[in-house]
Amino acid sequence: MKVLAGNGNRPLAEAITSYLKLPLTDADVRRFSDMEVFVEIHENVRGEDLFVVQPTSFPANDHLMELLVCIDALKRASAARITAVLPYFGYARQDRKPGPRTPISAKLVANLITTAGADRVLTMDLHAGQIQGFFDIPTDNLYSAPVIVPDIEKHYGKGSDITIVSPDVGGVVRARAYAKRLDADLAIVDKRREKAGVSEVMNIIGDVKGQRCILVDDIVDSAGTLCNAAKALMEKGAKSVAGYVTHGVLSGGAIARINDSALDEMVTTDSIMATDAFRASSKMRQVSVAPLIGEAMYRISKETSVSSLFD
Repeated sequence: MKVLAGNGNRPLAEAITSYLKLPLTDADVRRFSDMEVFVEIHENVRGEDLFVVQPTSFPANDHLMELLVCIDALKRASAARITAVLPYFGYARQDRKPGPRTPISAKLVANLITTAGADRVLTMDLHAGQIQGFFDIPTDNLYSAPVIVPDIEKHYGKGSDITIVSPDVGGVVRARAYAKRLDADLAIVDKRREKAGVSEVMNIIGDVKGQRCILVDDIVDSAGTLCNAAKALMEKGAKSVAGYVTHGVLSGGAIARINDSALDEMVTTDSIMATDAFRASSKMRQVSVAPLIGEAMYRISKETSVSSLFD
């Protein structure tokens, strides 16, 4: 078993190898002067079980290309099996045709990874579960709940004064699962989106008066939805509002928006590497998914059950 890291989230890759008590595979993943990706592996990988750790976060296209070139390099070096480990799967929000003459880019990316030579995929909290079916190779979709739920319990406790809130109808299944684990109530934000990137909170389904509310979601990008939801919850009498999100995309002015919002704090996993602005914010912090991903990688390598991680 060997682990190769791209430049997408090297700290996470190092934390995973620390958990596995393995060194990172000696390799260069760099650019030519015209920004072409070049990969050179400096150790023998023939017949080895290789895991390439590379989230396709910002800059998504560069990191995706790095992943594809790494897979190709390993394939040509006669690796026995190559697993693409994508803690964050970019393009996952393009999982269907929202209108005429639009692409299904998630399927295209799945085809690219397969064609490059990956034998299987390991990812976490896919934006849409059906993306697993876009791959023609085995795909494991991990859930961040085993990391996030204990952190909520540690910082906020559990019980009747906690309400888990879904920021939209699409996230109800996730929020219900969290609420069940924490013996908490459930509320839903009824949101109507007029155009892409702009959301308007319409109504809160559920009683949140006097409750400590925890907003849970898979991706926070512009943070408009979560900040609007936090404001609406406070207006409905919530005692406090915190956010727990798996993937902190946080594009544009998202962090400034969170800093100025009604949110007490925003917690993400380290599936996407923290920026300087993230680390400088008093409202932002990360919990690590390295042990979770590392354990899944170990079980894949040893051909044992991955699903039992969530039993």
